[in-house]
Formats: sequence, C-alpha cells, structure tokens
Amino acid sequence: MLKYITKNILESNKKNAKKGTRIIEKHFHKNSELYKEFRLFNALAKSKVSNTHVVASILNEAKNAVRNNIDYNKLEKEKSDLIRDINYNLSKDFYYNPVPNYRDLGAIQLTINEWKKKSPDLKKLVEFETKIAEIMLEEEKSPVVEDEINASHSDRLVLKIMTEKINKKYNADLTNEQKNIIKNYVFYSEKNGNYLQEYFKSKKKEALLVLEDFEDKSENRYLLSKVDKVRNKINEVNIEEVTDENVIKFLSITNLINELRKEV
Repeated sequence: MLKYITKNILESNKKNAKKGTRIIEKHFHKNSELYKEFRLFNALAKSKVSNTHVVASILNEAKNAVRNNIDYNKLEKEKSDLIRDINYNLSKDFYYNPVPNYRDLGAIQLTINEWKKKSPDLKKLVEFETKIAEIMLEEEKSPVVEDEINASHSDRLVLKIMTEKINKKYNADLTNEQKNIIKNYVFYSEKNGNYLQEYFKSKKKEALLVLEDFEDKSENRYLLSKVDKVRNKINEVNIEEVTDENVIKFLSITNLINELRKEV
C-alpha cells in the first residue's frame, strides 16, 4: 500500500495517493485486528538480533500474542473488507507492486497458522520457527548506493519533497550542483555517513579556495571587506553533523562559490 501511495505521489497523482492513505487510516487504526497482526509481522520480519536466546524470547512473545491477543474471526472479516475496498477504489496495477521479502512474510504466515492451531504439527512448527530464527539472525546487507537517481521509490520521494521544499523556500530553481548536494544527502545520510562528510569537506575546502582566489584578484573594496566574515562563517559549518540545517548552509556555500567565480 505504501509503495502504491509513493508511486502515485511521484507521478503527481494526488487523487490515487489520497485514496490509498484513506484506506490505511480506515483499516489499520490502532484498535483493528489488522493493525495488531501488522505489528506482529513487522516484529518477526524486521527484528535483527545476534543472540539465539533473544530469538527464542521474541518467538515466545509472538506465539502468546497470536493465541491471546488477536480475534481471528474479526481479522478475516477485516481482511475481506480491506480487499473489497482496494478492488473498488484503487487502480488495477495495485497488485503489481513487488514485495521483495514476500518469502519471509510467507514463512511468518505459515508459522502463525500453526501457532493458531490447538494441536499444531510439531515437525512443521520446528521448520517454520527455524526459518524465522534465520531471518532474525541474518546480518543486514550493506546498502548499495546508486550513482544516479534510480533508487527506491521512497528515496526518490524524499528527494522530490526536499527539492520542492527548498525551491519554495528560496523561490528559485536549484542549480545542478545544489541538486547534487540534496541527492547525496538523501542517498547517503543514513546509508554512508562517512561518504557524505567527505563530500561536504570537499565542498567546504573548495569554497575557501575560491574565496582566497577572490581575495587575491578582486578590486571590489566593499566585497573584500566582507571576506573575513564569510571565511569565518564557512569555517563554522560543522561537517560532522549531517542535518537539514547544514545541508541548507552548503547550498548557500554553493551559491557563494558561483557568485565569487563570476566576480573574478
């Protein structure tokens, strides 16, 4: 559902995006059985641990939740209502959105099905619980960073929103260099913070070199009187803290570099 909403936002189809959002709000509210099951699936599919004792504890808690906290007759009705709502209100391509971890989710569903039974098949239960344990113990893969903007819908959505937000704030179109800063911020801030810090370090160094070149060549006394103040401002920018505020500062620094190059 979130992939569907994101895709429609990227395509500027606000009508379909709103329909998807309303369906989530309607069917996954906190008192719904769907929401309870969703949280259970999420815990089993996304928890990453390094200790088998922790895995056993999580499985035990999940098993108790399945047997005691979810009304399965009500859940089945909620699922039917959800599917009916999707079929009547969303476009036909909804079901074509890929779910990368569908095998893991399938294993979790099979396990829940066994947990629900009064007399589960112990052989199957051991097999299914072992699979879930493997999922939770699996080390997270190192993220692959794309050089071009062909990453996931969510990355591109963040990129689009941030670019539009900054464009609106400054009432101007961003240069390619500024868009590149935002792109790097979106793709690298959580996945590879060290790269982004090095990137900002290089931009900071470039600004100081351009400023020094301007100081040597310019004859504009008024601008020259501001050089030390500008240099201090650039030096004060903390490249160790990758935040929205610092990204804005680097966008300003990029503007400064372009303006100074025009002067010399």
